[in-house]
Amino acid sequence: MPQPPDPEQPSGELTLRTLTMPRDVNNNGDIFGGWVLSQMDMAAGIVASARAHGRVATVAIDAMQFIRPVKVGDVLCIYVHIAREGRTSMGLQIEAWVLRNRQEQREKVTHGLFTFVAIDDEGKPRPLPPA
Repeated sequence: MPQPPDPEQPSGELTLRTLTMPRDVNNNGDIFGGWVLSQMDMAAGIVASARAHGRVATVAIDAMQFIRPVKVGDVLCIYVHIAREGRTSMGLQIEAWVLRNRQEQREKVTHGLFTFVAIDDEGKPRPLPPA
């Protein structure tokens, strides 16, 4: 019987890692949620494009939850795994974790489910290739 995921450890493949900077803060001094969302979308796009063997487009953010604020100087780490596949689309589970305090402490800050669709050169949906 498979073990349930450890809530203290990231789930998925480490796809993107970046340092948060002062230019990305809101008026409260935290990193903008939209900036974090864009990093998650980029990471998911990398995984979706690899699976689709070509162009993909984000078609939905099915779920998104901000758990903790992201601070300047945190190392943002985005983990992605494909949670479901359809004929032309796929759902990607994304977790954002930060390494705080000079990378001594890891915390989950955000997670979401994004839907991508494989598209052709005209931007029309196309079938996913066999896995």
